Amino acid sequence: MMTAETIHKKLLGSLSKFFSENGKSTAVIGLSGGIDSSLVAALAVEALGSDNVSGLIMPSQHSTVHSVTDAVQLAENLGITAHVTPIETIYNAFIKELSPVFGHHKTPDVTEENLQARICAVLLMAVSNKQGSLVLNTSNKSELAMGYGTLYGDLIGALMVIGDLYKTQVYEIARYINRHREIIPKNTLAKEPSAELHPGQKDSDSIPPYGILDSILHGLIEERQPPAALVAQGFEEALVTHIVQQKAQVAFKGYQLPQLLVVGGHPLLPEDKCFS
Repeated sequence: MMTAETIHKKLLGSLSKFFSENGKSTAVIGLSGGIDSSLVAALAVEALGSDNVSGLIMPSQHSTVHSVTDAVQLAENLGITAHVTPIETIYNAFIKELSPVFGHHKTPDVTEENLQARICAVLLMAVSNKQGSLVLNTSNKSELAMGYGTLYGDLIGALMVIGDLYKTQVYEIARYINRHREIIPKNTLAKEPSAELHPGQKDSDSIPPYGILDSILHGLIEERQPPAALVAQGFEEALVTHIVQQKAQVAFKGYQLPQLLVVGGHPLLPEDKCFS
């Protein structure tokens, strides 16, 4: 297992190399106040410099106040420019125009959640085009393995910076970045992960707790263990089966994702989408 220091160094080196090889120098990131976008922003500032990184904070009607304040605090800690661009008005306009099309299928479901993620993607790409910046994706390996992400939404970008890090590793690297001073707000590290796409949403509503999920995924992906071996180690058979099936069902998304910074030896994406 690589140390946090080694992973941190590798991410910075590959990130700098990616921008250099593509003739780009500036990046824009959607800042949610969550741990993933906070880590990506911190890494981008280290690799590119604070003057070359900007953030877009896009609260929805479901965003909590602390999510916005955490994102603003992160931007201040990093010394980057961050604009707050609420999406509720845009979202309501979409829903109004789509209402006749939806017909009787108007009960909110994942459709409305995906719509919010895709509105954010449109705003990020518009800023990217206008500034000549690259959008940095903020999805992690745990989410990617389970398909916990929206195509053409939060899965867009020029590069997946932490797509080869499990969620538990994301926290580990974030704590490493904070080793000398608080860069990533302590509230961001402490709060329960949520996409905040419906009231009271938590990641654990859709996927197993990351501590358990990551252990099973690490066994399946990094160690190439068969499901039966994981069950023999004490993991619940139904849970292992569910994770294996879910991982297989969402594998198609990998072919539509940005390039990924490779950290370990078993990235989820096809070889031609890996960058190291």
